[in-house]
Amino acid sequence: MTDASVLETTRLLLRPIELSDSLEIQKAAGAREIADTMISLPHPYPVGGVERYIALQQAERDAGGSVTFTIKHKTEAWFCGLIEVRDIDRTHSQGELSFWLAIEAWGRGYMSEAVQTVVQYGFESLDLNRLYAYHMLRNPASGRVLEKNGFKQEGLLRQRVRKWGQFEDVLLWAILQHEWQDKLDK
Repeated sequence: MTDASVLETTRLLLRPIELSDSLEIQKAAGAREIADTMISLPHPYPVGGVERYIALQQAERDAGGSVTFTIKHKTEAWFCGLIEVRDIDRTHSQGELSFWLAIEAWGRGYMSEAVQTVVQYGFESLDLNRLYAYHMLRNPASGRVLEKNGFKQEGLLRQRVRKWGQFEDVLLWAILQHEWQDKLDK
């Protein structure tokens, strides 16, 4: 089992995803603007899809394969988004970082704050050596969040995914545990 603690930043509370998050996730994930640049998020978001997603994430957490956090504003308690370390590979000590924010939370620096904390969690609590992330080339905001948090671009995966009938280029980013530690030591 992967221990999923409650994490705090200056403005945010990150806690393991719960079934009680369903309505907020459904509302936010149902926005076309969110699904537009998310590789695996459908639109419209299917009825019952959130409950299935949460059950899957909880089972993955229990099996040690994934940890998904709900991002809430600390003082106002409103839903900001989700962030997860998934596809945890213990043999190679790595996992994929994935995240999205509700439209109302865009442009406030919340995701950079959440990523910084989850990267620390990945290296210290999950004992990973490498965290990697993907984003569509046409979503440079995600790239800026990753770069700000020490990720290095590793490559361009041409037409890696198909979104709404169009093939999309995807960028791959990663950060190694020693790079993160070196950044902290400076």
